Amino acid sequence: MSKALLKTAAHPAQDAAPDPLDVAADLAKRLAETANARDQAGGHAAREREWIRESGLLTLSIPTAFGGQGADWPTVYQVIRIVARADSALAHVLGFHYLQLAGVDLYGTPQQQRRFLTLTVEQNLFWGNALNPLDRRTTAVEADYGFVLDGVKSFSSGSVGSDWLTISAWHAETETALIGVLPTRQEGVSVQADWDAFGQRQTDSGNVHFNQVALPSTQVLQAPGHTPTARATLRSQIAQLIMANLYLGIGEGAFEAARAYTLSEARPWFASGAASAAADPLIQHRFGQLWLKLRPAAVLADHAARELDRLFRLGSAVTARQRGELAVAVAEAKVLAHTAGIDISNQMFELTGARSTSARYGYDRFWRNVRVHTLHDPVDYKIRDLGRYALDGTVPDPTAYS
Repeated sequence: MSKALLKTAAHPAQDAAPDPLDVAADLAKRLAETANARDQAGGHAAREREWIRESGLLTLSIPTAFGGQGADWPTVYQVIRIVARADSALAHVLGFHYLQLAGVDLYGTPQQQRRFLTLTVEQNLFWGNALNPLDRRTTAVEADYGFVLDGVKSFSSGSVGSDWLTISAWHAETETALIGVLPTRQEGVSVQADWDAFGQRQTDSGNVHFNQVALPSTQVLQAPGHTPTARATLRSQIAQLIMANLYLGIGEGAFEAARAYTLSEARPWFASGAASAAADPLIQHRFGQLWLKLRPAAVLADHAARELDRLFRLGSAVTARQRGELAVAVAEAKVLAHTAGIDISNQMFELTGARSTSARYGYDRFWRNVRVHTLHDPVDYKIRDLGRYALDGTVPDPTAYS
């Protein structure tokens, strides 16, 4: 696919740009052809990440004022979900690219927004993550030009093969973290391709090491000791909703794989009396149950995306209460997507039978991927937040996870 498939300021299209959902569907179809083999191999999907870059989707969320496509959040999340049906690891990498760009928008000054978002469009940059708020091993010490960074960051999704990173570092004097951006290939930055989880194997989520890395003040998005605005704290909700759509995409992908296998490969159980597996009323009943897990999860995810888009566009007028109500909507979507992804990727084997466990199908990747990623933060705390809200209207406190 060509970069010209989607319109950018650097390459204006003469005709109307194609629907990004169609572009995502084409990309997903291409990724699906090798998804099982790549999942089994693990490692860095360099070629496939270039397919994402060439698709034009990297500029999807960037405002048109900076040369991007200016897509709304519902469209961005649909793209993530479509790709996740085929390859949740690369959907994760793409989703976290969008998260880093959102961070520039939410935390950066107007000058920083213009600089980094325009640069992303002009150079078709791929962003990675080294902003793990619970990992304080990377420290920031003040210098004349800004800060010096030392330490390591874990769970750095998309860092391998990225062009720029969003980073966080602990500032001991203020006992707070700063947030900044850096070129991945800057001197002193070392990205380790050492991600070894049993799922999401190609998310490039290993460790990033910093050895006397210079961070100029012009690349600091949030200085130490600074209290973020209500709008800035939307970043965690963007991240949480990315995860919800990943889980939902995995669930949809597992459901479709089970459906296709049942129609074309599965054999009816001898005691069913059915002519085919798909005609077995018990199989039909179970598919109906799984469908009823997907549908409400999708409805709530789409609702949360619309609410996020509405608040995102309010700018500095976003209130703490509005932000809290959004956190409730996102938590609802994430809990249901979590449940749908886990249950469908597990129960699909009870519907498809023993032969479907063959490695040539690789259907176990759906469960492994969603099982690993749903451990990002405990679902029980999301449910607790929802319980509090249901009881007395208390909204979640803003954190990196709520």
